[in-house]
Amino acid sequence: MRHRDPKDWPAIWLILLAIAACDRAPDPGSRPEVADAPAAVALDLSEFDIQALQQKMQDGSLTSRRITQWYVDRITEIDDAGPTLNSVIAVNPDALTSADALDAERRAGKVRSPLHGIPILLKDNIDTADRQLTTAGSLALNSVPARRDAEITRRLREAGAVILGKTNLSEWANFRSNRSSSGWSAVGGQTRNPYVLDRSPCGSSSGSGAAIAANLAAAAIGTETDGSIVCPASINGIVGLKPTLGLVSRQGIVPIAHSQDTAGPMTRTVADAAIMLDVIAGSDADDPATTEADRRRAHYRDALEQASLQGRRIGIVRSIGGDDDRGKAILETVIQTLRAQGADVIDPVVLPHNGEYDKDEGTVLAYEFKSDLGHYLQRREVASLQSLSDVIAFNEREAERELNWFGQERMSEAQSKGDLNSPEYRAALKRAKRLSGPEGIDAALKKHKLDALVALTQSPAWPIDLINGDSWAAGFSSSTPAAVAGYPSITVPAGFVHGLPMGISFFAGAWQDVQVLALAHAFERAHAARRPPRFVSSIGYHGEAQARP
Repeated sequence: MRHRDPKDWPAIWLILLAIAACDRAPDPGSRPEVADAPAAVALDLSEFDIQALQQKMQDGSLTSRRITQWYVDRITEIDDAGPTLNSVIAVNPDALTSADALDAERRAGKVRSPLHGIPILLKDNIDTADRQLTTAGSLALNSVPARRDAEITRRLREAGAVILGKTNLSEWANFRSNRSSSGWSAVGGQTRNPYVLDRSPCGSSSGSGAAIAANLAAAAIGTETDGSIVCPASINGIVGLKPTLGLVSRQGIVPIAHSQDTAGPMTRTVADAAIMLDVIAGSDADDPATTEADRRRAHYRDALEQASLQGRRIGIVRSIGGDDDRGKAILETVIQTLRAQGADVIDPVVLPHNGEYDKDEGTVLAYEFKSDLGHYLQRREVASLQSLSDVIAFNEREAERELNWFGQERMSEAQSKGDLNSPEYRAALKRAKRLSGPEGIDAALKKHKLDALVALTQSPAWPIDLINGDSWAAGFSSSTPAAVAGYPSITVPAGFVHGLPMGISFFAGAWQDVQVLALAHAFERAHAARRPPRFVSSIGYHGEAQARP
């Protein structure tokens, strides 16, 4: 392979900017009018966590309006004009109005929750009944607003969060093509990794991961079917929590598959993820999977106060998450931290049946996508879109804009499936759940009397390639066992490979969300691997990051 000369990178950077400008389809009305510019005194809220922002509002040194304005300005500076991350698909035109109302409540002595006045981004497959659209990145949904908030949107508003805007995503949550580019959508263009701009942000919650890494909001919500929270969190150097299936409502979220889909927080710290989960977790009559949520939920942020690794039994799974020497070196530093903090580390632990249910998972997702998307579209009441076949037809009509880079073979495969009474579907679902859960994760935990399993989350980010799609051959991931089983998993920054972040995942059995949060929090405090991105343009042929010209 011919290596680039370092002097070529300024020209390549200009090409990347041109591609980004062409890829994106901006809405001139997507940015709110700014009536209250920040004061002349320099204000930098980078790396502020939710508690720090809340303290600033409590002591009167900041208001929600000023915090919200700072993030709006940073989105304009970093996401649009500067490195061109394309991570935020649209800013809420009512964000500042919402912040003003919450400031008025605070002055009157009312503080709803730790999220009162805190700006939060939502992945653009989560419904908002306001002037924002919910598109799933598709032009097919780019004109009809949702009629009601998703349940998690309602809970966030009720807690006093400012819905700052929507984040870009892999279109239809990456369930369109087998060779898609993570983070690309027809509405938002290509999201870029803020650490190295020509590298993938991973999908499908790519915009949420990149935006929080770049300090464009205090926190975000992502969604996952298999890897779509933990992969972008790991690759963008942040925390991502995939809760137990059924702990968080999916009502009002554009679906892939009800047997695996869940929403979850994407934050810069484990404590912020716990604060977010305290708000969004709970039962919802419109989502039957959440029947047990109110009984099973805990006070997640409070539970972190006593978090410790002392005496905890942690199993190391080496067969997933990455198999090269660089990843192994990071894993060794993780093990050293765990042991230094008093954990009893069992290394290695074999995860039974890993990889044996991959085909079953694909079958289940295809069947459920066809059924679940149809139900969502009918409830959304989009006249021209009532089924998956309508979406496929739309893409064919709009092929120049929708299918220019890659096709929709996953959608076509799903459309060829029957209904959920199919023996093929039922057998695949039963087998996948059994092998991943009771005979997989549960069996490993029981055999070694473990509190949790630990693995590298994901290999480092690969180059963006709109022609050939993601380099999944190099993209080893540990997400599948917990995703298929419906069990909780959290990724925490663990280290870097040539300036590219890598995360470590803690996962355990069903409803053990408080356990994985506590273990991750104790690890995070001891390991402290998070550092903010520098927005470098590329990685040089000697492996060093090349700064933007």
